[in-house]
Amino acid sequence: MKKHAFLAAAAFAAFALPTAAAARPMTATDMHTMRRLGAAEVSPDGRTAVFSLSTTDLPANKRNNTLTMLDLTRRGATLQPVPGVEGGHSATWGPDGALYFLKAVGERDQLHRMPLGGQAVAISDFGADISGFKIAPTGDRVIVWADRPDCPDLPCAATTLPAKPGGTGQVFDELFVRHWDTWVEPGVRSRIYSFPVENDRLTGMGVRVTGNLVGDTPSKPFGGGEEIAFSRDGRTVYFALREAGRVEATSTNLDIFAAPADGSAPPTNLTDPNDGTDTLPTVSPDGRTLAYVAMARPGYESDRQVLMLRDLASGQVRPLTGGWDRSVGSIAWAPDARSIVVDAQDTLDNPLFRVDVGSGRVTRLTGDGTAHNARVLRDGSVLYTLNTVHKPDDLHRVDRRGRASQLTAVNRELLAELDPVSFERFSFAGANNDRVWGIKVKPQNARGKLPIAFVVHGGPQGSSGNGWSYRWNPRVFASPGYGVVSVDFHGSTGYGQAFTDSITRDWGGKPLQDLKLGLAHAVATDPQLDRSRACALGASYGGYMAYWIAGQWPDGFNCLVSHNGVFDTRSMGFMTEELWFTEQEFGGTPYDVPQEYERWNPLLHVSKWKTPMLVVIGDRDYRIPYPQGIAAFTALQRRGVPSRLLRFPDENHWVLKPKNSIQWYGEVQGWLDKYTGSAGTVSGQQ
Repeated sequence: MKKHAFLAAAAFAAFALPTAAAARPMTATDMHTMRRLGAAEVSPDGRTAVFSLSTTDLPANKRNNTLTMLDLTRRGATLQPVPGVEGGHSATWGPDGALYFLKAVGERDQLHRMPLGGQAVAISDFGADISGFKIAPTGDRVIVWADRPDCPDLPCAATTLPAKPGGTGQVFDELFVRHWDTWVEPGVRSRIYSFPVENDRLTGMGVRVTGNLVGDTPSKPFGGGEEIAFSRDGRTVYFALREAGRVEATSTNLDIFAAPADGSAPPTNLTDPNDGTDTLPTVSPDGRTLAYVAMARPGYESDRQVLMLRDLASGQVRPLTGGWDRSVGSIAWAPDARSIVVDAQDTLDNPLFRVDVGSGRVTRLTGDGTAHNARVLRDGSVLYTLNTVHKPDDLHRVDRRGRASQLTAVNRELLAELDPVSFERFSFAGANNDRVWGIKVKPQNARGKLPIAFVVHGGPQGSSGNGWSYRWNPRVFASPGYGVVSVDFHGSTGYGQAFTDSITRDWGGKPLQDLKLGLAHAVATDPQLDRSRACALGASYGGYMAYWIAGQWPDGFNCLVSHNGVFDTRSMGFMTEELWFTEQEFGGTPYDVPQEYERWNPLLHVSKWKTPMLVVIGDRDYRIPYPQGIAAFTALQRRGVPSRLLRFPDENHWVLKPKNSIQWYGEVQGWLDKYTGSAGTVSGQQ
C-alpha cells in the first residue's frame, strides 16, 4: 500500500492546485456548481474517450450535459466538446468508429450517428420515448429499452392502451403498487426491443426480445445497460430480469436470460438453479465466455456478489472469486480475455482489482479513494473514474506496471478557491472486540476545539469511506469548522460477508455499541474534537439510528438529525415496497415474528426522548414512506422536545434537485450550529 500511496501522490502532482489568494470554506452551492464527469467510453482504436461533463443551471434547478472528448494518445491533452451535438447524451462508440448518442428531435429522443469529423444524423424514428440503447459488436443491430405496456413492438403500445374509466382511480391486484418514487402503472414494464440497422439507419418497428416474460429489464429502480449484453456475433442478447407476479415484492431473484437478437425465439433462462440475484452479463472479447455476478442467498440484497464464468459452448459454470471475501460491483474484460477488472469495497475504499481468469488470483490496481467505470485498453492499462473525500470524479489511468496518472482536473479552479480538509482513518476494538474502522474529516487550517458532526451511514449495509457524495458530503459538513466523525459499524460493507451479515436481527445492538466506542476513541485520540458539542445525524438506516439514539443514548448529543429514517420498524414492514429488505433484516414478516420487529423499535422508547431533533421527509419516498417521519415529529412535539420538520414534496429517499439540496444543507447546518454554539474557527474565515 505504500507503493499505491506513492503512485497516487505522483498522479496528483501533475494537477497540483494553484495557490489561492484567499481560500474560503466550501458550501453546498460550491458542491452543486462543480462539473460532474461521467463514465468514459473508448473508441475502437483506443485513441479517444468520450464522456458527459455536466454543469448546474441553478436558476432552472437542473443540470445540463455536454459530450466531451479526450485524446488518450497525447499527454496533457485538453478536453474538447464534441461539436454539433448540443443536448446529446448516453454516447457510445460503434464498431465502425462512429459516435452514437441520444438527442431530442421534437418531443422524443432519437438515436444519432456521427462519424468522427462528420455531421451528426438522426438514424431512428422511435414512435415512443426510450430510456437507453446498446449497439451490437457487429454494428448491424441495436437494442433499446423503454417503459411500455404488453405489446410486441415499440410504437404500437400507443394505440393499444386499454380504455380508462371516467374516474381517476387505479386498480391493483398484486404488489408492487409503487416502487422507489413512482406509483406503478399496471401492465407497464421496462422492455427491450431489437432494431436491424440498414444503410446506417434503424429499420422496422422494434421487435420485443423478452417474449412472454413478465418483468423489468433493465431492472427497477436503478438498472441500466450493464444488465444487457450482445454476443460477439450480434445474434444473441443476454439480459437480467426478475420475473414479476405475486412474489415480485419479496424476491431478489434476478436471472440471466439468452434470446435471439431478432426475437425469433423465446428467451432461455441460463441461471434458473440459483434463486438469488444473477446480473451484470458481460461477454468476453473472444466471445467464448459469459461473465456475471451471483448472490447465493434468496431475498438478501446485500449478499456477496461472486464473479461467475459460463462457458458459452458447454454451459459449464465456475465461480471465479468464490474464495475472495469481497463483493464484485462491476465487470470489465481485458482485450485478451485473460483477466477481468472489477471494483469492490475494501476497508473504507472502493478500489479496482484485476482477477486472473485462469487462477482466480486477485491483484489490487488502485490505492486510496473510490474507483468506478473501468475500461481496459488495448495495452492492458485501465481507464477509470476516481473520487475521494477531497474531490469529485476525474478520469485516471493505471498502466500494466501499476503506475497511475490523472488525466483530467475538471474542477481545478473551483477547488483552488476552497479551504482544504484533512482525512484520517482510525480503527478500534468494537462490539465483540472486533476491529472496526472509522474516518475523521476536519478543516485542515482549523484552530482550537471543533464541534462534532457524528454522521451515521445508511444502508445499513454501506460504508462511510473515502469517497465523494453529492448528498451527504463530509467536506461540506466539515468546512464551516466541524470535525466530522463516522464509524463503519457492524453491518458495513468492505470487511467481508460475515461482518456485513452481523447486523441482521441486531439493528440496535452491535451497531450502537460500535458508534459509542468509535466516538469515544476518536475523541480520546484527537484533542481537537469537542465532545461537549456534538450532534448525530443520518439518513435511512442512519435516520433510524437517530431515533434509536434518542431513546437509548438520550444524553449522548446536543442535537439529532433524522433524514427519512425508520421510526416504527413494525409498520415499516407493511409500508415499504421492497419487502425482502425488512423480512431479511428482521427474520420474517411483521406478523410472523413481531417480537423481532419490536425488539429494535424506536417507537417503544419515545418516553425517553429529550434531545432536540430535526426530521426530514420526502413525499415521494416510498422506500421509507414519509408517515414514518410525520409520526416521529408528532412524538417530539407532543413530548415538548425542541424539534423541526423539513418536508420536500418533490423529493424521494434522496434530495436531488440543486436548490432543494442547498436548502437542505442550510437547514441541517443551521440546526447543528444552534445546538453546538457555533462552528470552530478556520484560518481565513471572517
